[in-house]
Amino acid sequence: MTDTGPLISIRNLVRVYDGRRPSLFGTRSRLRAVDDVSLDVPRGRTLGIVGESGCGKSTLARMMVGLLPPTTGEILIGGKPIGGYDRRALSRRIQMVFQDPTGSLNPRRTVRRTLEAPLAALRGLDQRARAQRIEELMGLVGLRADFADRYPHEFSGGQSQRIGIARALAAEAEILVLDEPVSALDVSVQAQVLALLQDLQRRLGLSYVFISHDLAVVDAVADEVAVMQRGRVVEFGTPDRIFTTPSHAYTRELLASHPGSARA
Repeated sequence: MTDTGPLISIRNLVRVYDGRRPSLFGTRSRLRAVDDVSLDVPRGRTLGIVGESGCGKSTLARMMVGLLPPTTGEILIGGKPIGGYDRRALSRRIQMVFQDPTGSLNPRRTVRRTLEAPLAALRGLDQRARAQRIEELMGLVGLRADFADRYPHEFSGGQSQRIGIARALAAEAEILVLDEPVSALDVSVQAQVLALLQDLQRRLGLSYVFISHDLAVVDAVADEVAVMQRGRVVEFGTPDRIFTTPSHAYTRELLASHPGSARA
């Protein structure tokens, strides 16, 4: 029987940080970076998460891939709590693509070595199978196979982000969490990377959580949009509704502060 439920279910998720300095009343201040968030990500679809810097969207992303534990609440992947996965099993289901395409790559490793690590550790491929898969991955992200023997400093920002995407695909994960994946790129390069992501989604059936402060980018890629403010989801809906008839004052402020960046 085919599982038709959401691939990711987030239920009443909270992440609290203790402050570093005492408050005026002598107690340590606490920040609710993520505050009672509940969301679903359907299979093969894209959930966009938007909000200003500090709204909690990156903290949410790190909890989804297991880099941060929630204070309370739960995250289910395929109906199973992420706490029920060991590190390797979780990495085979969900991967993250980071904001800084060059900084996220080890400058002392060739692309080949970067891609070999997940292929060996997560997929258990031998040397011959790894070489074949690396050639396939480079083709998937639109790079020449011989680029695999180059170092990160030899690539442009857009090429580096393609390598970051290839690294995530090496695990054969069903879900990619993309944290501001094109914000460091020129506009023309952004469009190329977004087109690549959409093509990969169609071809491989991937599910995306796409996090960005750029409303136009989210409008272009998302099937559903969650707007976050101070750790909470204040509005949720399709891009058509969110960007044309927003119901929350904060969403209207976001749209007004980015003239021309999304439908108005």
